[in-house]
This record gives sequence, structure tokens and C-alpha cells, in this order.
Amino acid sequence: MNSKERFSSRVDTYIKYRPSYPKEAIDYLFEVVGISSQSEVLDIGSGTGIFSELLLDRGTRVTAVEPNDAMREAALLALGNNPKYKVVSGSAEVTGLPDHSYDYIVCAQAFHWFDQGAAKAEFQRILRPGGKAALIWNSRLTGGSPFLEGYEQLLRTLGTDYEKVNHRNISREMLVSFFKADGLHEARFSNQQVFDFDGLSGRLRSSSYSPEPGHPNFEPMMTALRELFDRHEKEGKVNFDYETEVYWGEV
Repeated sequence: MNSKERFSSRVDTYIKYRPSYPKEAIDYLFEVVGISSQSEVLDIGSGTGIFSELLLDRGTRVTAVEPNDAMREAALLALGNNPKYKVVSGSAEVTGLPDHSYDYIVCAQAFHWFDQGAAKAEFQRILRPGGKAALIWNSRLTGGSPFLEGYEQLLRTLGTDYEKVNHRNISREMLVSFFKADGLHEARFSNQQVFDFDGLSGRLRSSSYSPEPGHPNFEPMMTALRELFDRHEKEGKVNFDYETEVYWGEV
């Protein structure tokens, strides 16, 4: 499937069950990276607007670029009343935006879908002199508890193409080469969601590598998820833990 269309059928679950980003990570972008309420920020691969909203809440002007029609429409519905927000149809490789028009580019949970060479050239064209890009992921922890280890095994066993599209396929060498020489900075923050079974099921179904109803792996995966939850729930809940990663610098 075209990567730009992978989430078209998952917009509702994405909005409802995907995590936001910790306050400490947003503080870091403002206090260390340098974003301010006066900045022009471009959110590329903006999806349903989860990250854009956090920037708008700080008074920053945000232009969101999203190639998926359904996700872009959901973001516009949620955020379109904010005069500091606009959303355009485009991609990381071809935004259609003017040269040297943005102070910062942010990419939250998106960079692993990009053609890195083409995106780098486009970022260099769009950013103003001294402008910076920040690549952000909520990286789900795959160990540290029997539940997290079991969930990872579930994805590897029954996911459609989990190992192929996992954002952990972005190596450190790729990140280093994307930014200017010796220009990569990074920071990490803790993040967590707490789910009952319905929430856990929704979180799984929001992932592009989760089989959809009708796929031969769908029912086995839902059965295995229920068994995993029942083994590890405490008072009807499980903890879904992340490390929020921020990589930034001049491109």
C-alpha cells in the first residue's frame, strides 16, 4: 500500500487512541530548540493534528502538511477555527510552499515514512537561514515488563508488515546524515498511556501494521491481545509506556 494512504481507514482510532506528547518535550522545543510564539512552524506529516495542537496551545503559528486526505480533513475539523493554523495538501518531498519561509520544521511520528534524500532537499529549500528541524517519536518500549514484551511479540507474530515499517528502522547513521555535520542534538522524555481492554484494542488497531477485519490475522490477533491483557491487567488496566525521542538541528 502507498504509505500516504496507509492510515485512511484508521483515522477514528488514530484520533482516539494515539498518545499525545509530554509537556516536558514541548517545553524543551521552546526553551532549548528555540521555538516561540513568534515562530513560523511547519508540521510535516501532521496527520490528525496531534502535534500541531500542542504548538498552537503555546500561541505558535503552524502550517500543517499532510498528504492523506482523511487525516488532513480530520485535523482541519479539529483545529481549523484557530486563525494561527492552516493545513495544506503536500508531502515531505514536495510541500509546494515558498523558499525560505519557515523558522522550524517539526515531524512527529512521521519521518520514517519519508524519502530522506528528497525530504532533506525540500527542508533545506523551505527553512530560513539558521532554521532547524525537529524529528519526534513516541517510541513504544518493547521491554521492561512482561506485558510490553508480550505486546511486541504479538506484533512480530501477527502484524502484517511490522518489522518492515517500524520506525526503529531509522538508524542513528541516517539521523546523523540528515542534519548538518556535527549538528545533531537529541533528548528523551517519558510518556505513558493507561488502557482498559477497549483502549488497548483501539491503540493496536490504529497502527498501520495491524490487520484489519477480514484479514486472516485479525481474529487471531484480537484473541491473542485479549489473552495478553487478561494475564497482565491490574484493576482492569495495563500501562503502555513510551520514550519520547527528539532529534533536532540545522539540515
